[in-house]
Amino acid sequence: MTVAIREAAPAVVPDDPFALLPGDAVVAVAMSGGVDSSVAAARCVARGVETFGVTLAMWPGDREQVRDRGCCSVDAVEDARRVANRLGIRHLTWNLESEFFAEVIAGFEDDYAAGRTPNPCVRCNQRVKFGVLLARARAIGATHVATGHYARIGRRAESWTLHRAAEVGKDQSYTLHRLDQAQIGAALLPLGDVARKSEVRAEAAALGLVTAAKPDSQELCFVGDDLAGELSRRLAGRFRPGPIVDGAGRVLGEHRGLPFYTVGQRGRLGIRPDRPDAIPLYVLELDAAANRVVVGPVAELRRSRLTAGDCRWVSDVPPEDGTEVEAQLRAHGRVHPAQVVAADDGSVELRFPEPAGQVSPGQAVVLYRGDEVLGGGVVEAAA
Repeated sequence: MTVAIREAAPAVVPDDPFALLPGDAVVAVAMSGGVDSSVAAARCVARGVETFGVTLAMWPGDREQVRDRGCCSVDAVEDARRVANRLGIRHLTWNLESEFFAEVIAGFEDDYAAGRTPNPCVRCNQRVKFGVLLARARAIGATHVATGHYARIGRRAESWTLHRAAEVGKDQSYTLHRLDQAQIGAALLPLGDVARKSEVRAEAAALGLVTAAKPDSQELCFVGDDLAGELSRRLAGRFRPGPIVDGAGRVLGEHRGLPFYTVGQRGRLGIRPDRPDAIPLYVLELDAAANRVVVGPVAELRRSRLTAGDCRWVSDVPPEDGTEVEAQLRAHGRVHPAQVVAADDGSVELRFPEPAGQVSPGQAVVLYRGDEVLGGGVVEAAA
């Protein structure tokens, strides 16, 4: 049985992201072709760290290339190469199409087909950027991988800690919560101390980097802005129409397939109200066993408890039962005060004093204490 520590000593989080980097570090910067990773690379060079850039080509080779999607596209590779040339560092392009499919896309497809709502960015960071990329970079001499993520790294005694970024509005610690001690120890996050995103763009412009004014990517790198169309293509033969029902089981309409709906969805249900003053209906549940979409009023979206599995804890120690935490259910969603009812190495049960809305199986729930990431898991059920 794992014994958790109730009161941990405060973590030390340096103001300077480079403060914990050893003097003999060799850094591979994951350059996506965007402004954030460009400035991350520039900051490494400015600090005199031995640096090289790596861009991951992960698009499917059998499809017409989508240009300028923000990352992982042909244009992104060229932008990253131009930035590396400007900074005077070596630039490599590694094709990880097969690894990306196996580690990220396959699970993304399986989750949607089963009526779950996945977060592929979480998987990509754990398994690709700080998995495959880190291993390959080490094989050619790197000690660390730097990215443009907005988050911070600290220390508590002999352990690494993970924290929210200085700019909370851009914080990406949620998508890094599955990194283990070895991965965090090999990570460098040069933008963790940035107070405003505008500072990053100004820095890029001052350095003459071509990515200075490049828009932020707003969608999944391998999907684009038409998720429904992409799911139709990827999941052909893995979904079928079924009933839309209310809480009493009364059939209100027909859905086109579970992958095209998500908990909390209100629009595009195709339900005709019985009367003009009928209350709005929201998706409450995707019942994969019965292939049905359950809908109801917004009040029924509220959940007071949830259970998550496949948990990872940053310190390798789960929070003790009764621990007060803040739970985050989306990458940039609000936090919900919560209490740990029970936790172990692989699961956690939470209670919300004030019910939380739009809790969907498959999504990540990440636990924080203040700005520190404790860890998290994948939502399995909520009530």
